[in-house]
Amino acid sequence: MSDLLLYLLSAVALAFAVSSWWGVRKLKALHVRSAVGEDAHESGLGQQRVAVVLNPIKARSSEAKAAIERACFAAGWDPPLFFETTIQDPGFSQVQSALDCKPDVVLVGGGDGTVRVVAESLAHTDVAMGLIPLGTGNLLARNVDLDVNDLHANVQTALFGRQRYIDTARMGIENSRTGHSSEHAFLVIAGIGMDAEVLADTNDGLKKAVGWLAYTEAGMRHLPGRRKKVSISLDDSAEQVRNIRSVLFANCGLVPGGIDFIPQAMIDDGMLDVVVMSPRSAIGWLAMYGKILFKHKGNLPIMTMYRSGKIVIKCPEPMPTQLDGDTSGEATKLTVRVEPRSLLVRVKGHQLP
Repeated sequence: MSDLLLYLLSAVALAFAVSSWWGVRKLKALHVRSAVGEDAHESGLGQQRVAVVLNPIKARSSEAKAAIERACFAAGWDPPLFFETTIQDPGFSQVQSALDCKPDVVLVGGGDGTVRVVAESLAHTDVAMGLIPLGTGNLLARNVDLDVNDLHANVQTALFGRQRYIDTARMGIENSRTGHSSEHAFLVIAGIGMDAEVLADTNDGLKKAVGWLAYTEAGMRHLPGRRKKVSISLDDSAEQVRNIRSVLFANCGLVPGGIDFIPQAMIDDGMLDVVVMSPRSAIGWLAMYGKILFKHKGNLPIMTMYRSGKIVIKCPEPMPTQLDGDTSGEATKLTVRVEPRSLLVRVKGHQLP
């Protein structure tokens, strides 16, 4: 790679960081509109039974636990029940144990992975989920307009806020080479291709040091690469063959740094927004970034968008996948579908002081 191209890519990375910071303020009002398509309603509960699924290795987990206990005590409720995740079990058995206690709300203290696991079990129930974001990305919390840095406010919202139904989605993963198959829920954005490669190759030490900006560094290293041929079918229509670097499936579109990646993606519209990215070079990536940053509505052949309730992708060779920022193995076939208004989530509203 030439020195000129390296300088260019470095400049792009710097511009991304600066513009992302500025975008937090610039795009906030627009995104709140797109992410909240219905009025939230009161829970109608005076006395609540509270369960908490907590990732104890997160930096502020002890502080979160104490804040939840204080708030429940001040409200005159029974003490909250805590279920801590482990390295071996990221929350599957813990949320089942929580549900066995018949809670009115299950609070999730952790990152995107813990939230996704708990949401998978709470979907299609009337048990509300309260978010205590403690991770790096905190994608769902951002998309329902929580301040991910205000722990006290998030505890108040999770316990005393209003609530509303949102869509979830499921992705079936099949690998014909290994015979492995699985299905998982996601809440924000899943994908196949380069996005999953970047997540797998992000330096953990750098992520702890600079947070979500670590993904930018990994992304710059993965810009060079070849496109891969896949077939895509939307809502059981005829397959179309495309050469792609990445395909994303968005339930909602706000990502760290204030970038509203897909402004039209609404969290309760019963549809997924599908983004097919197929740049050949660094110039193509720059064009895509410009379209996202400036919200240009013109057509860009290397970045096409669709709306669909079901998507099937087939690949001649296995490709990496990801779910809400967590890698999820390689696939030769994906089946992605939306599950409309399937999860009850606590959001900002009338709260106790």
